[in-house]
Amino acid sequence: MLTQNEFKEHAKALLDFCQYPAVQYKVKFSLLDTPYEDEGLSALRGEFLKSDIVEEMYQTQDINGGWGKLRSKDYSVKAKIPTSGVGIERCLYIGLTIEDRDILFMASEYLQELLLGRGSEGVFEKNERANPWQKAIICNYLEAITPNHPLCDETYHQWLYIAGRAYEDGEYSYEKDRAAQHEVFLTRENRLVPMQSELLLKRRQKISDGLEDAMLRHLGRKACENGYFWEKTPDKLPNSFVYKQTRRWFHTFNYINQFKGSKIYLENAVEWLLGNAREDGLWDWGPQVKDPWGYFGYFSCNRHYSHNRVVDCTIEVLSFLKQYMNNND
Repeated sequence: MLTQNEFKEHAKALLDFCQYPAVQYKVKFSLLDTPYEDEGLSALRGEFLKSDIVEEMYQTQDINGGWGKLRSKDYSVKAKIPTSGVGIERCLYIGLTIEDRDILFMASEYLQELLLGRGSEGVFEKNERANPWQKAIICNYLEAITPNHPLCDETYHQWLYIAGRAYEDGEYSYEKDRAAQHEVFLTRENRLVPMQSELLLKRRQKISDGLEDAMLRHLGRKACENGYFWEKTPDKLPNSFVYKQTRRWFHTFNYINQFKGSKIYLENAVEWLLGNAREDGLWDWGPQVKDPWGYFGYFSCNRHYSHNRVVDCTIEVLSFLKQYMNNND
């Protein structure tokens, strides 16, 4: 059973281990919820905003406010940040807000231009499912930067209606999901746009506990049994934490961990993580196979040292555990 005090002890161990300003800021601001107005945090924020990882995001951001195309990687260009989607996720992960160095402000402008059809990038395709899918993805990023953005109201309420229809009996119904999508998007195909649960949870106060529970039971069960992003699932954990693909389990962990009540699927995973902390309270997943495409969870521009690997691993574990505690009172 994970307690607040146990979590804080692990966070303090990381603060003692690494003095790098970006790590100190991430732990205090994002993990320990130090108030934004705190004097000590304000001083640390200045150092964080001058750090190499923030400078990397600033220098690689293009004139449109993105980092290349939204989701499609341009293989003709060798870029550290492969897509705008990865760039935005990285900015949010390291702790940037829309008020910091205009990086996310510019990214927000880029996303708004895409939604309004004025962007230089053509993201809306001929496939009838592509337009609603792309709009939902853009709104998901925009809502993460600026919650309750008015440009996302229509898209959000469309998906709230679809989810309400699909789960109205407390269990997911493909037939009702299809009927609702055909009604809302005027599509005809039997193939559906995936349920946009992450976008719906951006305005959690608008969805009922019953709907969230139904989504968790359907999507979480599927993720547990079949693997949602990978075959790495919480009920098939590796015997050794220091395993060549340990990091890849977090794709499924974090997917299920969006929902309140995620403990029903993740309790064993949490116990496994806590049991594999080192004696100093930190985690090290050891040498890994090549990062999955679009990996963004690192805290130094130089990623070739074991010290950085411990920092990256510990922050990823603590970020997961923090969300787990928030969703499982």
